[in-house]
Amino acid sequence: MEANTRSTGRLPAAFLTPGSSSFLDFLSEHAPEQLPGNRQLPRTEGVIEAPHGTTIVAVAFPGGVVLAGDRRATMGNLIAQRDIEKVFPTDEFSAVGIAGTAGIAVEMVKLFQLELEHFEKVEGSQLSLEGKANRLSTMLRGNLAMAMQGLAVVPLFAGYDVEREKGRIFSYDVTGGRSEEMGFTAVGSGSLFARGSLKKLYREDLTERQAVTAVLQSLYDAADEDSATGGPDLTRQIYPLVTVITEEGFRRMTEAETSEIARAVYEGRLELPNGPQAPLS
Repeated sequence: MEANTRSTGRLPAAFLTPGSSSFLDFLSEHAPEQLPGNRQLPRTEGVIEAPHGTTIVAVAFPGGVVLAGDRRATMGNLIAQRDIEKVFPTDEFSAVGIAGTAGIAVEMVKLFQLELEHFEKVEGSQLSLEGKANRLSTMLRGNLAMAMQGLAVVPLFAGYDVEREKGRIFSYDVTGGRSEEMGFTAVGSGSLFARGSLKKLYREDLTERQAVTAVLQSLYDAADEDSATGGPDLTRQIYPLVTVITEEGFRRMTEAETSEIARAVYEGRLELPNGPQAPLS
């Protein structure tokens, strides 16, 4: 891997040797020190203070899935960043949202993107959505040692399953345990409140816009109860990052689209501070 290619103009032999279609396996064999979970941390006392991402939510609707996250990162009791991005496309039909240690999480997402791209180039086809979810589980398992030292990553993976023709959502724990969620879910410090909000708002026949509105309502409720979750910041014009994945692929909503719905949610809260109520049957 470290061979000097400037004099010969050739790639090192490692890049030319046939092997696994997994980039993670390739890295494990030729440069294991590059994997986040293999790094040696200095001995520390107490909790390691590092910026943490907080709340990620996902809602499935007929024809796709919405994945969104707030924009706040915290470090202890301080706001480390107000406009962090926590939702990333992983390929054409999937995306991942990150909660936990921000630096490790972003690095893991980039590695996951490479993993899927490498597989597609070697095999000439895309992994199934189930296969992608399993690959992410394997990566999380490899980060267990760092998670036990307080540098945990808890992602939320969602995508459009082209075989089943529907949106699907997968949640994880720090050990790599994977669960498929039906309809909606949330992860992160504000997830308890976001899930409670979605319980009263979710229906199986939501339109795309209704699903986006439900997601923003749930993030508003999470921010209302959890100081680590950031709600829509109308003063600074910072709004949750919202993505939609359908049969047409991944799409990140524009700031204009998100701000329109976020402002409507905010104005509704001026009349009903606790948000819309679920009808009782």
